[in-house]
Amino acid sequence: MDFFQTLLYPIKLGEAWVMYAWHWLFDLIGLPTGWAWAMSIVGLTVIVRVLLIPLFVKQIHSSRRMQLIQPEMQKIQKKYKGKRDPESQRAQQQEIMDLYKRTGTNPFASCLPILIQSPFFFALFQLLNNLKAQSEGRMGAIGPITQQIAHQIETSRIFGASLSDHFLGSTVTNTKILTAVLIVLMSATTFTTQHQLMRKNMPAAALDNPFAKQQKVLLYLMPLFFAISGVNFPIGVLLYWLTTNLWSMGQQFYVIRNMPAPGSAAYKAMEERNKRKGRATKHVTVPGLEGNGGGAEAVEVEEAKPRQRQQPVSKKRNKKKGRS
Repeated sequence: MDFFQTLLYPIKLGEAWVMYAWHWLFDLIGLPTGWAWAMSIVGLTVIVRVLLIPLFVKQIHSSRRMQLIQPEMQKIQKKYKGKRDPESQRAQQQEIMDLYKRTGTNPFASCLPILIQSPFFFALFQLLNNLKAQSEGRMGAIGPITQQIAHQIETSRIFGASLSDHFLGSTVTNTKILTAVLIVLMSATTFTTQHQLMRKNMPAAALDNPFAKQQKVLLYLMPLFFAISGVNFPIGVLLYWLTTNLWSMGQQFYVIRNMPAPGSAAYKAMEERNKRKGRATKHVTVPGLEGNGGGAEAVEVEEAKPRQRQQPVSKKRNKKKGRS
């Protein structure tokens, strides 16, 4: 635990300074203290998510590659269907690994943003969860969050609830109502984000595999997870979580509309929009797949615009046009 705390401390220190800077700005424009600290948590969340945008872009490209190689993956699975002997299992795994290597696909890349975001979440949880101990002098200062500042955050309120209050252990009605509303909103935004991803931005081939079926199960289990775990989190952490969920939902909506997965319902909708506007649709291919032509990078090919067939003109008609 001491090693874990040592790793988290630089993140907590950075978050403390970011929160303090946002609070200074919101205090300067005249927000009440409680709302200034609440909005500073929102501002901190935005800063973290902006820093994670490059990783999110990599996640999108990785997910797209995984979706595009699904037909080839299904061929391999069909080839070894019913073969349970160790030699066949090894051969299947080898072909799958060769497919990943040939197409430059990493099945774990989509988990990277979540793993990198986790330390920020844990650090913020500890930062807000330890405010009471700091305000009472049982814990030292973290950067600008001194005992006096910790007491200010601890006693500041929004809708009559303190930012460090939890649903469990609180006897204040306002705290229970606010935490319950935040937990419901967290669950709803997470469900909406995943639901629109699976309904609009996944091709039929990608939906017909064990991983997609697990995702469907998780889609309905996540709200239950938030309901169980959210009652233990302080309001400040719930604000952070809700803000990052809203960011994810908006980010996902933008991607589904402007960078949809090939073969998905969103991709067909984008083709229809482009056709109505007279624009060409760019098609993304993955190197290493049959018919893609290979190459080191993924290639985007513009859809050929349909050309009108020219009617043959007789010599007599040409002469008439020349006289006119």
